[in-house]
Amino acid sequence: MRPDPGLCRRFQRRLLAWYRRHARDLPWRKTDDPYSILVSEIMLQQTQVDRVIPKYHEFLRCYPTLEALARAPVTEVRRTWYPLGYNIRPVRLHGIARETVARYDGRLPAEEKALRRFKGIGRYTAGALLSFAFRQDAPILDTNVRRVLGRVFLGVRRMRALRGQKALWDLAATLVPKGKAYDFNQALMDFGATWCTPRHPRCPPCPMKGFCRSYPLTLILSPRGGRGRGEGDR
Repeated sequence: MRPDPGLCRRFQRRLLAWYRRHARDLPWRKTDDPYSILVSEIMLQQTQVDRVIPKYHEFLRCYPTLEALARAPVTEVRRTWYPLGYNIRPVRLHGIARETVARYDGRLPAEEKALRRFKGIGRYTAGALLSFAFRQDAPILDTNVRRVLGRVFLGVRRMRALRGQKALWDLAATLVPKGKAYDFNQALMDFGATWCTPRHPRCPPCPMKGFCRSYPLTLILSPRGGRGRGEGDR
């Protein structure tokens, strides 16, 4: 799926302008430490931002480095994680820390293939680490991003008819502006989480409404949308 280049540029400009005005103030956006960003991304799987923030600070106080996490007993790590739920996540995070110390001298690798060899790091989390921690031009696709791109570029009916994720991953990769993946990907997630929401999207003031394939259909169909949350959803 390769949309018109002019449309891509309009979407990029408007989304980045929107982000400059509406970006959320989140603690993991104030660091470039790959480990801290990894902790935030694993915590944000299946969990809302407001629940993650206090636990993110507590977890990093207990385990400030990958080495500290790798040394800790996994039972202790699970206790520290409570009550975020989805309790396989601290086990996998602990495993990532141990493997990173053993194989990569305590430094997360900056290549997608290497990252995806870790149990617990899928395509989304690898893309998030590459773009947020290593500032590479990597795409992401979580539930919020999928909804935004599907609504704007496909329309609600075509989006529902999609089988698989390849078309949207290709679209996400096409849209990443060179050298601006960090802000662009953060903007996509914020826009999906706060404006282009599942049930009550803010369509009338939306900067994309002039070319959105779902506008104004989103206003009619959005109450039927689900609340499914995927890897990295916020």
